[in-house]
Amino acid sequence: MTTPATTSDTEAVPDLGELAVELRVAIMRTSRVLRTQAGSDVVTPGQTTVLGLLAKRGPQTMRQLADAERVQAPSMTRTVNALSAQNLVERTENPTDGRQVVVSLTPQGAAVLEESRSLRSEWLASRLEGLPERDRAVMHRAAEILVEMSAR
Repeated sequence: MTTPATTSDTEAVPDLGELAVELRVAIMRTSRVLRTQAGSDVVTPGQTTVLGLLAKRGPQTMRQLADAERVQAPSMTRTVNALSAQNLVERTENPTDGRQVVVSLTPQGAAVLEESRSLRSEWLASRLEGLPERDRAVMHRAAEILVEMSAR
């Protein structure tokens, strides 16, 4: 193992392997908390993800949704059935292939998605509020870096 480098503030900087583990754990824990603690009471975290996909990509076939979420078709069918029962999504026949169903977001689904996003942002903002300004600046830069890294 290599000796950690130091920054100008004499803080130890972990090697790349240690940093990767630290970031992975932090991102996964934060994501889990955001999905469960600050989610809507109306839909599950997985259902919220499907609503988000439909909002971002527009109407999708069941296969497209299942592929995007890396789940089997029966799992996606259960998710879409639950969302449809609440009038959050609408199913229509595919105009080019009558054997397929196209799923789209309803206005009620868009409202539930927006509420869920707002709750998550509010939860995160409440945690950031207690940080010193310097740490909030670090978090801002970290967010920029994570977006850049995920775009590569």
